Amino acid sequence: MSLEQHYTAILGQLGEDVSREGLLDTPKRAAKAMKYLCRGYDQTLEEVTNGALFSSDNSEMVLVKDIELYSLCEHHMLPFIGKAHVAYIPSGKVLGLSKVARIVDMYARRLQIQENLSREIAEAVQQVTGALGVAVVIEAKHMCMMMRGVEKQNSSMITSVMLGAFRDNAATRSEFLSLIK
Repeated sequence: MSLEQHYTAILGQLGEDVSREGLLDTPKRAAKAMKYLCRGYDQTLEEVTNGALFSSDNSEMVLVKDIELYSLCEHHMLPFIGKAHVAYIPSGKVLGLSKVARIVDMYARRLQIQENLSREIAEAVQQVTGALGVAVVIEAKHMCMMMRGVEKQNSSMITSVMLGAFRDNAATRSEFLSLIK
């Protein structure tokens, strides 16, 4: 059974008339949208970074902040939307700027929980760069909490992962946290 056929069945189970004009192409559009929203499964870290790793004697923090992210929670398949802040301390190699955002997108475009997403991004940046430390903070609003359940409209979730120098050195961690405020 195709994804489109599953959407037709879901609409029918919801009590909709799947033959009404407004819904005729909905299963096809919904299937296409879901494939797009979950396209991270079709990507690899190697494809996303595409060799954009460059020699550098910089040993100061590299920070990319306010990276928009859109994901789907794995529990309800509802969106969570926010931003990621990603920093690393190079050890001879720096990553092309856009590649940090592409790493965030690749992992966000999978069914996720925010805690795991933070860790996956940090570990990927660490793996690719061999950095002395990596820090990731994600701030997001979860539709599964806003549209259903407790229906809290102004709540947001913040998660962080600190690896290497960001975990071991309080001054480095503090510098990162002050820069993203």
